[in-house]
Amino acid sequence: MEQQLKRCPVGIQTFSEIINRNLLYIDKTEYIYNLTHSEAKYYFLSRPRRFGKSLLMSTFRSYFEGRRELFKGLAIERMETEWTEHPVLHFDMSLGKHMEKEALERYLGYRLAEYEQVYGIDNPMTDSNNRLTALIKRACEQTGRQVVVLIDEYDAPLLDVMHEDRDLPVLRNVMRNFYSPLKACDPYLRFVFLTGITKFSQLSIFSELNNIKNISMDEPFAAICGITEDEIRTQMSGHIDNVSQKLGITHDEVMAKLKERYDGYHFTWPSPDIYNPFSLMNAMADMKFKDYWFGSGTPTYLIEMLRKFNVAPSRIGNSKALASSFDAPTERMTSITPLLYQSGYITIKDYDEDSDLYTLDIPNREIRVGLMQSLLPNYLNENTETGLTTMAEMSAAIRRDNMNEALRMLQEFLLTVPYCDNTDYEGHYQQMLYIIFSLLGHYVDVEVRTPRGRVDMVLRTATTLYIIKLKLNRSSTAAMHQIDLKDYPSRFALCGLPIVKVAINFDSEKRTIGDFSIIDS
Repeated sequence: MEQQLKRCPVGIQTFSEIINRNLLYIDKTEYIYNLTHSEAKYYFLSRPRRFGKSLLMSTFRSYFEGRRELFKGLAIERMETEWTEHPVLHFDMSLGKHMEKEALERYLGYRLAEYEQVYGIDNPMTDSNNRLTALIKRACEQTGRQVVVLIDEYDAPLLDVMHEDRDLPVLRNVMRNFYSPLKACDPYLRFVFLTGITKFSQLSIFSELNNIKNISMDEPFAAICGITEDEIRTQMSGHIDNVSQKLGITHDEVMAKLKERYDGYHFTWPSPDIYNPFSLMNAMADMKFKDYWFGSGTPTYLIEMLRKFNVAPSRIGNSKALASSFDAPTERMTSITPLLYQSGYITIKDYDEDSDLYTLDIPNREIRVGLMQSLLPNYLNENTETGLTTMAEMSAAIRRDNMNEALRMLQEFLLTVPYCDNTDYEGHYQQMLYIIFSLLGHYVDVEVRTPRGRVDMVLRTATTLYIIKLKLNRSSTAAMHQIDLKDYPSRFALCGLPIVKVAINFDSEKRTIGDFSIIDS
């Protein structure tokens, strides 16, 4: 019988609503207390979209408004003794997306006007920076207390133009103008907190605000957003039991499925394993394991930037980098790594203290599958819906250890795909297969080193290891001969699985598989 538990707040990002409706709240208030009682005043936090940033900001707001009754039973209740009320200016920039310069300026004006009405400013100045300055001073003078400024998704108006040389500088100047009073108003400010996805340089956005503390990679705040495994086990155990009963699997099996799909984030090292909160809450509410984060929309800016930097799908993740290479301002980036990391498509998986290098990779299955689905149209010339159906059938065939049937399906499907650019080189087909096999949910790697050369592709299922060699406009016989000549299977002799050799020849004129051969090793 299912337990009656607090319902999961799917899509609700207002702290007071969650508490007043008695919904499930994962207690992050200890972080709130520690930040608001530390030596710094200005903070910045970068986390991926739908990762709990807005809820965090709403919690800050309720705290600084002195709403003690909302925090009953939470960690901060036993820590805070004063509950001093401050005037709070809370700006949500997420609604400022997809706007030209004039529309963005009007949007900022609307947000300022709401607070100007509260504090009795009847004849505001023209420029947004002067208006924000006057507003901060008036709020402080009127209440006799320093002002709190919370800016959520500070970079939202800039994300969609990040790949553009024309619009980015224009909109960046608008936002820089808006944020510029924060340094000059220092005597009037109690606390300033900004969140965003990407990290723009202080020079380009925050002007003279050089005292902002970036806590994005600070170990004490690693789990300030997202949900840790310990939090799931202590605060969501009943929800796990309900899913277990509904699906007829054990508590541990539920945890394993959640871990595979939604876990794997680390924003510093060492760090607890952090689960995507949006996907986790949806999975608990629906009692299903689906790809919720990607289902809520793939940002167009990411796909555009992948094209701009000409990133092959197999090159996403599985890399090493210095922190300065990925926790870096995105407008000056020379590779896609900072954007992929800050947007949550790759994350920290390890750290080597001697070399100061971090290992970066895709966090979990949800991100890998969603990312590959987003890239698939580039290889199927938008014929994606039929492609996904074919892949589901291929997946079933491979699970039955019938690679022959799977490749026949792919061969027939590719004949239906309209002309696609760049089909005259082997790498195109390698990347297409990499995406397809990744979408099937299996481990796949490309250009795997062996003592005598590199294997084009290795695919590992639950029952079999496939060594795959590709040729273009040659023959599968030539590909198989190379596998045997270089003795690729010996490199994987200790893998514990049967090894199958797969030789595939692509025909660039027909733009499909010309022929293939499969031999047990």
